[in-house]
Amino acid sequence: MNWQVIAPLVFFLIAIFATGWFASKQKGSSGNFLNDYFLGGRELGGFVLAMTMVATYGSASSFLGGPGTAYTMGFGWVLLAMTQVVTGYFVLLILGKKFAIIARRYKAVTLIDFLKARYNSPFVAILSAFAIVIFLFSAMTAQWVGGARLIETLTGLSYTSALFIFVVAVLVYVTTGGFRAVALTDAVQGTIMVIGTTILLIAVIIAGGGIPTIMQDLLSENPNLVTPYGNDGNLSAAYVSSFWILVGVGVVGLPQIAVRAMSYKTSRGMHRALVIGTIVTGFIMLNMHLIGVFARAVMPGIEVPDAVIPLIALDVLPPWLAGIVLAAPLAAIMSTVDSLLLLVSSSVVKDVYLGYIQPNASMKTVKRLSFGVTAVLGSIVFVLAVNPPELLIFLNLFAFGGLEAAFIWPIVLGLYWKYGNKYGAIASMLTGIFGYIALHFYNVENGNLFGIHTVVVPVVVSFVAYIVFSLLIKRQVYRF
Repeated sequence: MNWQVIAPLVFFLIAIFATGWFASKQKGSSGNFLNDYFLGGRELGGFVLAMTMVATYGSASSFLGGPGTAYTMGFGWVLLAMTQVVTGYFVLLILGKKFAIIARRYKAVTLIDFLKARYNSPFVAILSAFAIVIFLFSAMTAQWVGGARLIETLTGLSYTSALFIFVVAVLVYVTTGGFRAVALTDAVQGTIMVIGTTILLIAVIIAGGGIPTIMQDLLSENPNLVTPYGNDGNLSAAYVSSFWILVGVGVVGLPQIAVRAMSYKTSRGMHRALVIGTIVTGFIMLNMHLIGVFARAVMPGIEVPDAVIPLIALDVLPPWLAGIVLAAPLAAIMSTVDSLLLLVSSSVVKDVYLGYIQPNASMKTVKRLSFGVTAVLGSIVFVLAVNPPELLIFLNLFAFGGLEAAFIWPIVLGLYWKYGNKYGAIASMLTGIFGYIALHFYNVENGNLFGIHTVVVPVVVSFVAYIVFSLLIKRQVYRF
């Protein structure tokens, strides 16, 4: 083991644990355990809100899988990845004040709380919990694998040992601190991401002899690497444009992102988060994916694309600085997985157990169950991650697409369309979930239908289903 590399990472983990412990000792003004544990008491300021959104969205796919794919495909993937810049802007612009106001009116602690109250339907709640558990297990597995691979590369430990260390580290501070710990550590981790990606990009450019030299090396190897169409010319304009729905507008439908629009304290904080989040997302995504492309000129022949970032950092930086810089992808992974873990936990405890199994459970029981469910869910994902997939990014994007197809219209039209009702929501979610899964496996076997990303057709079909079933079955007017 290279202790010069590992020592900064150990220090980083200690700092994160300290932050989580500090957060666990803070009590929100609401005095409500569920509100504090799963929403941080709705007291986030603008900077923390922005950074927790960025850190939650920036994950193993952004810091390991994305750069790895850029290493393979070239500048075409950088162009595709930059469609993510508007993510935070769209989420807060579309959901913004109205979502927070209505969530407070319903006393909604989770997204499912909001959907259940808006549509007055237990089936909508159960279907929502099903979608969250199914797709977020895929997303969490990707993060668990990403964290383990990073620790494996840095320490030389076996993959299983590295996975165990990562799982324990995340479970300790999420289980004890809840949403407040997640938000505060996200703010720290988001800052580390900005600093770390900047240092690594500069170092890679210097190691490659400057941008003109790097570009010439890429042209000499494969001219397609510097075009918008990918290394093999298969990135069509239609696919890149449709990808924007998945990682841009469609992110409004991601429960782990949408729930953050419930958690801010003031409108001023939300407006500040909108600006900060957009700038920081663009900065990080551009840096990381450029590093992936430039690394091909500096270290050609890397066989495992997901290992590009740790390998290039260890190659172009002094060991102690590599350890500091590699805290950025570790921060990204941890900040995403903690949010996903807490979201699934809240779905099980708040929406299923308290909603339908034991509505009158004591607060002591709820606390124990919240801690226990969070730990058990993490352990289940550990088992799922023992045999990892080859490319993390596609597992993560599969989860993104499924959640967006399920939730985007029940959330957005539920907020803004007075004729939306439970029949439309149920039809939209069913067509979105099962349509996306079916089309995903069709595309795996036969190539993308119409040359566009899998998520587009289910999102369009679920929109039509929402409108048609809302108007045809028991049409009614919702009073906002």
